[in-house]
Amino acid sequence: MDTQRTSFQRRQLLLGAAGAAALTSPLSVLAQGAEEIVIGGSIPLTGVFAFAGVGINAGMGDYVKMLNDAGGIKGRKVKYVPEDTGYKVDVSVAAFKKITSQNKVNLYYGDSTGFSKTINPELDRNGNILMAGASFATELNDPKKYPNQFLVGPDYTEMFGILLKHIAKEKPGAKVAFVYSDSEFGRDPIESSEAMAKKLGLSVPIKIMTPAGSVDVSGEVIKLRRAAPDYTIFHGYILAPIPEFITQGKQQGMTSKWMGTFWTMDSSTVMKMGEAADGFMGVMPYRYYYDTEKAPMLEKIRALRPEYQSTAYIQGFLAAMLFTESAKRCLDAGKPLTGPNLKAALNSIKDFDTGGLIGVPITISGNSIPVGRVYRADMKAQKMVAASDWIKL
Repeated sequence: MDTQRTSFQRRQLLLGAAGAAALTSPLSVLAQGAEEIVIGGSIPLTGVFAFAGVGINAGMGDYVKMLNDAGGIKGRKVKYVPEDTGYKVDVSVAAFKKITSQNKVNLYYGDSTGFSKTINPELDRNGNILMAGASFATELNDPKKYPNQFLVGPDYTEMFGILLKHIAKEKPGAKVAFVYSDSEFGRDPIESSEAMAKKLGLSVPIKIMTPAGSVDVSGEVIKLRRAAPDYTIFHGYILAPIPEFITQGKQQGMTSKWMGTFWTMDSSTVMKMGEAADGFMGVMPYRYYYDTEKAPMLEKIRALRPEYQSTAYIQGFLAAMLFTESAKRCLDAGKPLTGPNLKAALNSIKDFDTGGLIGVPITISGNSIPVGRVYRADMKAQKMVAASDWIKL
């Protein structure tokens, strides 16, 4: 018993001495990571959005590791601190409070539109954080209202804009149907996109709203067939009820081309639609993992992860790249890492090369990156193939 007590006391003394030395030695304070640049993350690793959260988490982690292996940012390491939120706003807010109370956080990834809106007053009060996330909500694309946030791609209205520009070029005067979910996400771009369609000389003969994962859409398909659109854009769904619409529409002789927006467009999601998906098109702000065009950053990702990585992975990877590029520009200019300074640094990004993750150099003048490309499903090849050039708005 005595020997145990003695060794315990000796250990306590050693720890105390180490602690005292750390307090007196500035180098060891640095070694403990006082100078780390921290990216916090509310990540939905479980729940309905886990398929995306797992990819986002891996992409963020991989980019941070690559950056640290190359020496970090001006000799400072980057630390990524994620928490699972299950895609619930209250859990996400609790995660934010926990991560920011335990770390000096300058960059943060949010899991949803709901969280981005809820936490915005806190970001403004805190003043030290630049935030991006999984949301492409049009509302967030407002630098006055959301001065410390940005979107890692085009907002939902801009996604429609990219699709509509492609349609206007491919078939001037086309009729376009909008089919969307009865959710904030689903309704987001509908009104403004109808106005944009008219500007481009397109007509919108019908708009159909359904519950998010609705099963029976036979009544809606009949209405859609009557409207006889040349193109049908789905928005606000991941998968269901898109395959049902397409299968029944084709059975009833519809010749519409079918399209989707970002969260439907992961390769694995589209391939799950089966035969119905052949020729299915949609907007994608990034290159797919397997794209063969020159993209050095994709080559690095493929070397690191030889199996297919989702578009959510690419989104997380790019978010970390833009976060750390903003921090680097702040430090290069000798400015402290505050929310406004980081955002100004982000907005100084002009003709920036993402290593080919986005196929053209990007400029971020506001809160979004208004660029994308139309891809088409090739079911024989089991791949999404480019159906347009890169389209900038």
